[in-house]
Amino acid sequence: MTNNITDKSYIEFLNDLKQRVISSRYKAAIAANKELVLLYHHIGTKILESQKVHGWGAKVVEQLSHDLKNAFPEMKGFSRTNLLYMRKFAEEYPDLEFVQTVSGQLSWSHNVMLLDKITEKEIRNFYLEQAIEQGWSYSMLEIQIEQQLHKRQGQAITNFKAKLASPQSDLAQKMLKDPYIFDFLSLGDEAQEREIEKSLVQHMEKFILNLGEGFAFVGRQYHLEVAGEDFYLDLLFYHLKLRCFCVIELKDRKFKPEDAGKMNFYLSVVDDLLKHPTDNPSIGLVLCRSKNNILVEYALRDMSKPIGLSEYQLTKAIPENIKSSLPTIEELEAELQKIEIEEEEKWLISQYIPK
Repeated sequence: MTNNITDKSYIEFLNDLKQRVISSRYKAAIAANKELVLLYHHIGTKILESQKVHGWGAKVVEQLSHDLKNAFPEMKGFSRTNLLYMRKFAEEYPDLEFVQTVSGQLSWSHNVMLLDKITEKEIRNFYLEQAIEQGWSYSMLEIQIEQQLHKRQGQAITNFKAKLASPQSDLAQKMLKDPYIFDFLSLGDEAQEREIEKSLVQHMEKFILNLGEGFAFVGRQYHLEVAGEDFYLDLLFYHLKLRCFCVIELKDRKFKPEDAGKMNFYLSVVDDLLKHPTDNPSIGLVLCRSKNNILVEYALRDMSKPIGLSEYQLTKAIPENIKSSLPTIEELEAELQKIEIEEEEKWLISQYIPK
C-alpha cells in the first residue's frame, strides 16, 4: 500500500493521462470526420468526371452502389442515395481547398442537410459558417434552418451605429435577431412576462443557444438599488466577445415608447454600478410581442444608450395544410438515409480512435 502523498501524486498522474486520452480521441474523431468528407467529395468528383467523359447516365450510380457494397460490406455509406449526395456535394463544392478548410469541419450528415434543405449558395454558406462558429449539433442546425435564422440575424431595430464605436456596433447588431423564437418553452400565447421569464431560466441552455454565441448568464430579477429605491432587471447577461453587460427586458404586449426610456435608465445604472472600467458600454435588448417599426425608430433616436428591440414568438407557425399530415414515403426514406449516414460516420470514426 502506497502512502497518501504517493496516492495523490498517482491520482494527478492518472487524471493527466485521462485528459490526454480524451484529447487524442477527440482529435482522432475530427480527423476521421474530415477524412470521410474528403472521401465522399473524391467519389462524387470521380462520378461527375466519369459521366462527362464516358457519357454514363444515372444508372451508373446504381451499379456503383451495388459494386462498392460488395467490395466493402462492412461500410454502410454506399447506398444509391448517398452516392447521389456525394455527386451533388462535389458539384456544389468543386473547390477542394474549400472542402478541406471549411466543409470538412462539419460532419457528413451536416453537409447533407445543407445540400438537402438549401439551394442558394450564399444562404447555405451562412449556415455552414454559423454551424462551425457556434458548434451546432445536427439537430440545432436543423432547428436554425427551419426557423430561418438567415432572415432574422442582425434584423433587430437598434441605435447601435449612433451609440457604439466600430467594430463593436457591427458585432452588436449582428448579435441580435428579430424575431426570437422561443417555441422550446411549450407556452401558449397567453403566457405572462414572469411565466416566460421563469421558463427561459429553466431552459437556460436552449435560451442561450437561441440568443447566440458569447452570452453568459448573470442573473434573473437582478437587483439594483438607486437612491434608496429597488429596481429589478428581468435578465442580465455578460457577452464575452463584446465585453459588455447585456440587459434583457421582456414585455408580454406590444412595444410602447416608454419601454425604451426605462431600458435607457437601467443601462445607465448598470454602467455606473456594475461595469468595469475596461468593459464596453452595456447593451439593452427589449423583447416584446409585437412592435410598430416607425414607433421604435422614433423611441430609440434620442436615447443615450445602445438599445435594440425585437419581437419574440412562443410558438412556431405551422401551415394549415400540413398540421395533421403524416410523413410521406420520401420523408421516411430520407430519415432512414440520415440514420445510415450517421452509422457510417460512427463506423469510420471508430477506425481512427485508439482502442
